[in-house]
Amino acid sequence: MKQKIYQIDAFTSQTFGGNPAAVCILDAWLETELMQKIAQENNLAETAFAVKKDDVYELRWFTPELEVDLCGHATLATAYVLFHYYGIEENTIRFYSPRSGELTVSRANNGWLTLDFPTDTMVAIRNILEIDNAIGLTPAKTLKGKTDYMLVYNSQQEIESISPNHHLLAQLDVRGVIVTAPGDEVDFVSRFFAPACGIPEDPVTGSAHTSLTPFWSEMLGKTKMTAKQISRRGGDLVCEYLGERVKISGKAAPYLTGEIEI
Repeated sequence: MKQKIYQIDAFTSQTFGGNPAAVCILDAWLETELMQKIAQENNLAETAFAVKKDDVYELRWFTPELEVDLCGHATLATAYVLFHYYGIEENTIRFYSPRSGELTVSRANNGWLTLDFPTDTMVAIRNILEIDNAIGLTPAKTLKGKTDYMLVYNSQQEIESISPNHHLLAQLDVRGVIVTAPGDEVDFVSRFFAPACGIPEDPVTGSAHTSLTPFWSEMLGKTKMTAKQISRRGGDLVCEYLGERVKISGKAAPYLTGEIEI
């Protein structure tokens, strides 16, 4: 059996930037074990699989190690594939995730794609010594969301300087750790570490911005903000806080189209 596969760089306007994701649009669901093997073979942060059911695309995401509850950049990449290679004429695609519910991606004439995702509720907690030791820099404050911890610092320079101990991070019972601070040229910057999921540092993490957006909206007193994930590849986002939902916008660039043998 041959299966079309696409690789798209998300949250960037240029190939080799942003976060690469593989996308497979399926006629019917494959076995979970097989999808996990495909993701492992791709060895990208995420591989997305989608199946059309009536006017909705069911969507699932896999890292090389496991299936995840929510992935922003691979959802953006999937929408790009559907808009550009599958003849979708509408400007909004409806997705359904068994783990995260209804999601949409809309396109604008300027090439920007906008994710509509549920907001993550963050709760302030005491600093956790094990996380601070793994990150290597004590934050000004620590918050905990549904799946991630968020460490807040005072400057972009601090975020740039962080060199975490990935072995220690991988021992923690948490999907990932977000580090963030006010940006020099954007409203806020961030990085994201998830070695327990097989991703030492994720280049651009759309789902992390469901946590970052409400926090920085309250801190900065605005609902629409510019953001940058300052990984080596880097990514640019525009985020809007809408209460129970957040909108996360970015561009995408195609890298590869091909076929895999199953």
